[in-house]
Order: sequence, then structure tokens, then C-alpha cells
Amino acid sequence: MVDDILRTPGAVRDAERWTAHNYHPLPVVISSAEGAWLTDVDGKRYLDCLAGYSALNFGHRHPQLIAAAHAQLDRLTLTSRAFIHDQFADFCRELAELCGKDLVLPMNTGAEAVETGIKVARKWGYQVKGVPAGQANIVVAEGNFHGRTTTIVSFSTDEDARADFGPYTPGFTVVPYGDLDALTAAIDENTVAVLLEPIQGEQGVVVPPEGYLPGVRQVCTDRNVLFIADEIQSGLGRTGATFACDHEGVVPDMYLLGKALGGGIVPVSAVAANSDVLGVLKPGQHGSTFGGNPLACAVAIEVVRLLATGEFQRRSSELGERLRAGLEGLVGKGLVAVRVRGLWAGLDIDPTLMSGREACERLAARGVLAKDTHGSTIRLAPPLVISEEEIDLAVAQLAEVLAG
Repeated sequence: MVDDILRTPGAVRDAERWTAHNYHPLPVVISSAEGAWLTDVDGKRYLDCLAGYSALNFGHRHPQLIAAAHAQLDRLTLTSRAFIHDQFADFCRELAELCGKDLVLPMNTGAEAVETGIKVARKWGYQVKGVPAGQANIVVAEGNFHGRTTTIVSFSTDEDARADFGPYTPGFTVVPYGDLDALTAAIDENTVAVLLEPIQGEQGVVVPPEGYLPGVRQVCTDRNVLFIADEIQSGLGRTGATFACDHEGVVPDMYLLGKALGGGIVPVSAVAANSDVLGVLKPGQHGSTFGGNPLACAVAIEVVRLLATGEFQRRSSELGERLRAGLEGLVGKGLVAVRVRGLWAGLDIDPTLMSGREACERLAARGVLAKDTHGSTIRLAPPLVISEEEIDLAVAQLAEVLAG
């Protein structure tokens, strides 16, 4: 820095002045990054334990992904879906094969993938299941986070996300997460889908009871209802498997994917399902100007190829056990509960000590970036390229924060 003048305070003030306050970021201003590390405008380095809410599963500026983006930037970036480009079929085929599905519908953001899933499920219900027009309903779970569009917040139980955005879109039934009996009772003859996160990320990395997901799969099969798995945060290696559903051998009818699919470079999302489901869409019924664009496909192809090796799933599983061991050692020493699946953890801090926000501020001061959610809960989701030593560093800094 020049003459010991810090740039961060001024940059924070400018951001507060010129942007709508739809986020409450930590007062950290990042200027560069590589791997699991970030550097701010004043040259301070931080260990990234959030990874863009799992959008950066492969770390910052992964060389293979950056090379693919650079190469595509020199050739072609956008055509719209009015034409076919030379990256499109390879992306759709390779992602479909990774998912074990027939077809892929590319979009941009996670919320778009969810909206697409809702539309497809309703159309399937009317055209295939025979639900009367306008009567389709979808069963969802309390504590869900599927995005922030008007329709999606209509079935949110988070008042911060939902309040004052009505009138709300009808057609959704909310049941307690992890309660198979309640879910089964909510399904009626007009139910077209059950939409769930296999692990609820925004709620604090909430893992459902063992047997819940297989039970959901079975009841959906028995009642002729689509099981839609929102794997936007939990999928693509985060939990130690390609998909969180894999841990219990569950195959949904539809995967909703996003975040890590774009490699932390471009927004890419997708819906993957078999032709008897996605085949209900016909030209003109759904689309996106940027969905499946050449730059997005070029990067996402490399993401799929990284996952196809299994390396990142193994890293997440093995390093996740190290993370679990370290965090569980802090239970009773400032933590009251820990939930870990792969390199994804929800930590409940003793609320008499501090809030989740305060814990994240103290961690940032020690060079570790994490994100709070609901009250005294924080989430850790480091890039899957993190090392054992870096995991130990994060746990050690958290221990210092908890010790005061």
C-alpha cells in the first residue's frame, strides 16, 4: 500500500453509496484470487471458505477452465438459440451422460433452472399425467432456498426473502423438511412434482434423516409424481459425490444444476431429465437468449470433464472427513452442533457467545472468509482444491474466534 493509506474503507463506502442494499457483505474488497486464496485491494490474503456458495468448487481461476474460456473468447461468445454452435451438442451430451439422463436444457442462473423445472413439471402433469388444466400443485419443504424470483419466493418460508413481494404464485404445498409422512400426506391426484434440496444449504447445511430421500423417491414412483432434486449448491462434487442424492443411491426424475457448472467464470445452469419429461417442451414454449451460449458451454464442458475423472468427488470426501474431525472437536468449545457432508459444513455457534455475523467478521480479521446464515449459524464451503493444511488453518482460526 502507498503511505499506509488503506483502499478498503473508501471502496466499501462507494459500494454502499451506489448499489441497492440487497446484500450485507463483509467489509472486504477482493481484487484477485487463485485456487483457495483471495487478495483484497490492500494486499491482504484470505482463505476462501465460501467458494461463491459452491460456484467455485474448482477454485479460483482453475487453469483448465480459464484456458477453455480464453480459447472460446477468441472464437465465438454468443449466437442465441436461433442457431446451433459447435460447443452446444458436446456440452449437452456430456452433461446428460454425467447425470445418466437423456436430455439437457441449458439456462443461465440457478433460479432459471428452478423456474424451468416448475414449468416442465406442470406441463408434464397436464400432458402426461392428465391433471385438469390449472390444477397442478408441487410439494416443497420448509426452510427451502431455490432462488428469489416471484414464483420461487411464493413458497419460501424465509420472511426476509418473501415479505412484501406478493401477490404470491399459487400451486405449492409446503411440508416440514425430512418428514416423509407429511410429504406423503400432502400429495394428491393433482400433484405433479416434489421439489427438494437433498441437503438444505441456505438453512445451514441441513442433512435429512437417513432413508428420507429413498422414501421420497419411492412415494413419487408409487404416486406418479416427478421427484425434482435441486442440486444447484449440493451437486457437482460438493458433498463427496457427483450429486448429494448419490449418497443414498437415489436417482431423481430431474436434476436442477447451476453454480459450479460455470466454473466460477460464467453463469451456467441446466435441467437434466429423460425424454419422457423434458420432451414435453416444444419450440417457442421456453427459452433464453444466453442459455447454452458458446462461452458458457466451452467452460461447462471442461467442468463436466473434471468431474468425470472422479478426482474432485474423492477430494471432497477425504478432505471432508478431516474438516469434520476438526469441527467436531470444537463442539462444546463454542459450537453447539456441526453438520458436515463432504466439504460442506453448517456450524451452530453458542448464541450466548456471538452471532454468526460477528463470527464471520472475526474470521475475516484473521484471514478466513465464511458466511453466516440464520442467527448464530455459519456455513463453510471451501473450494475442492483446498489442502489439508489449509483446512487445519481454517479450523484453528475458528477455534481462536470461539475462544474469544
